[in-house]
Amino acid sequence: MSVFRIVIATVLGVLLLVLMYMQVLSARYSERAQSAFLSEVVSYPARGLVYDRQGELLVSNGPVYDLEVVYSQMDPEMDVDLLCGLLQISRSKYDQLLQKDWSDIRYDKSVAYTLIGRLTAEQYLAFQEHKFMFPGFHTVLRSMRSYQSQHAAHILGYVSEVDQQIIRDSDGIYSAGDQIGATGLERYYENDLRGAKGRRYILRDRYGRKLERYQSGALDTPAISGADLHLGLDIQLQAYAEELLIGKKGAVVAIDPGTGDILCMASAPLYTPSELAISSTRSRNFERLQADTLKPLFNRATMAKYPPGSIFKPILGALAIDRGLSSKSETYHCPGAYYYKTFRYGCHEHPSPVNMETAIAYSCNSYFFDLYRRLIEEDGFDQADVGMDKLHQELGQWGLGRALGVDLPSEQTGSVPDAKLYDDIYGRRKWRSTYTISLGIGQGELQLTTLQMANLAAIIANQGYYIEPHLVRSISERSADPTAIKYERHTTDLSKEACAVITDGMQAAVDYGTSRSAAIPGMSVCGKTGTSQNPQGKDHSVFFAFAPRENPQIAIAVYIENAGWGSTFASPIAGLVMEKYIRGDISREKRWWEDRMLTTRLYGDDDTAIQID
Repeated sequence: MSVFRIVIATVLGVLLLVLMYMQVLSARYSERAQSAFLSEVVSYPARGLVYDRQGELLVSNGPVYDLEVVYSQMDPEMDVDLLCGLLQISRSKYDQLLQKDWSDIRYDKSVAYTLIGRLTAEQYLAFQEHKFMFPGFHTVLRSMRSYQSQHAAHILGYVSEVDQQIIRDSDGIYSAGDQIGATGLERYYENDLRGAKGRRYILRDRYGRKLERYQSGALDTPAISGADLHLGLDIQLQAYAEELLIGKKGAVVAIDPGTGDILCMASAPLYTPSELAISSTRSRNFERLQADTLKPLFNRATMAKYPPGSIFKPILGALAIDRGLSSKSETYHCPGAYYYKTFRYGCHEHPSPVNMETAIAYSCNSYFFDLYRRLIEEDGFDQADVGMDKLHQELGQWGLGRALGVDLPSEQTGSVPDAKLYDDIYGRRKWRSTYTISLGIGQGELQLTTLQMANLAAIIANQGYYIEPHLVRSISERSADPTAIKYERHTTDLSKEACAVITDGMQAAVDYGTSRSAAIPGMSVCGKTGTSQNPQGKDHSVFFAFAPRENPQIAIAVYIENAGWGSTFASPIAGLVMEKYIRGDISREKRWWEDRMLTTRLYGDDDTAIQID
């Protein structure tokens, strides 16, 4: 019995001690809860990397630190002068950075905001050593874009800091201080490149000191790096094309006709990616580039719309053959001009008569004026509107008059006229083919981008189809194999017969016609020059081509503003780029052309044209 009483007394004693302990512990937890607060620590993801077709790294990231502060956690007794000394700023600058308009919804005293962005190494190390003395202040690791190549600025684009409108529209994705793609691939693939932020939740005491991870980290999420882009771009070819464009205005676009990969897309005047990387000189660089009257920020490859000139002639030839309005063997006598009533439309000196092949080779204007009228007047002289709409529809199959869908922002559609345009100008059905005859040589209201011109060459190289031109071949998550993007194949009504005829003409143009400056020793090259008339000044030099004729590897278009004949600049530049891509070097016979293209400047520092003999 006494043993039982001892057991009961012991149990009651233990219960009493437990109750006392719980009361004390509860009080401690209560006091802790009253003095502790939950803080969210954001970790920022690395932005996706960018590689060229050979796996060469083009865009990466470098670490930078921002200094953030939570106003409500600051110690009013801290040594501000010491902090200013560590950060290498004045007290007045500190006060300016610290104070915010707390009535503004963008700011909250309990939410961290950036005090100083992109700390220098000296600032970062000095602060970290004394960090414990400044509650409420902490550094945040971010990544900053770093450009391994100083080429392809118009393609790669740049990033900028988000503004309030972007933050409001982002549904919580972006916050102050975040970066977003502003142009180029950075903008087009923003959703893939940006990754996802990570978050950790930490209990801190009233001095901002860490107590413990909230719920042992059960709600924490890691940052997820952005996806990597793998391009079809050949950065070495891009660099070569840009070098050839120095001192010129215009664009070079080259496509792999078999895949639709854009091999190079150069626009001049040029600038380098590093000029607009986020840095202390960025604003000054941007203002300088934006004020430049030559518009180096403007991507002439996809945004500039030009009359194609005579490179449009093979397209009309193919359409005429497929409609049964012309043939390979039909000849035409060119008297040196095309005459209609009292009007005379000039041609240049060349052998006559001509057939389709030699008309393309010598770029006979008269032949294609006549051919154009046949196309427009197929249903009758007074049915020009019917013929114009039919031509408009056919050219749409070739990707003209609409965006090709390249993976860059702000691609222009170009312009292909239809009957309504001329009805609006002259009145309904009050115009004839002769009113629009300049379209027969790629002039008038017809406008194309250089990308569209290169795509025309790809269609002929492929004998009637093209694959949507694109820069990115595949996208990969980190530590995963790239996922190839499937691009749409577009077909035209171009017959094999018509394609063979115009290809014969384009090869003849390079072999013995107007495009000889594009020739590559020992290789069959098919191309066509153009001289785009410019009422505001010197004519533009135009060329498109593909090579080799059998199993083509490259289709290209070159457009050089105010450079005169197509054979003087556009054609030799295209020949050099094609040979560089196919063979990796320039043959001895072509080095004279290479030296001439590399050293010739068509404008000087005063933006005036330099005359070329």
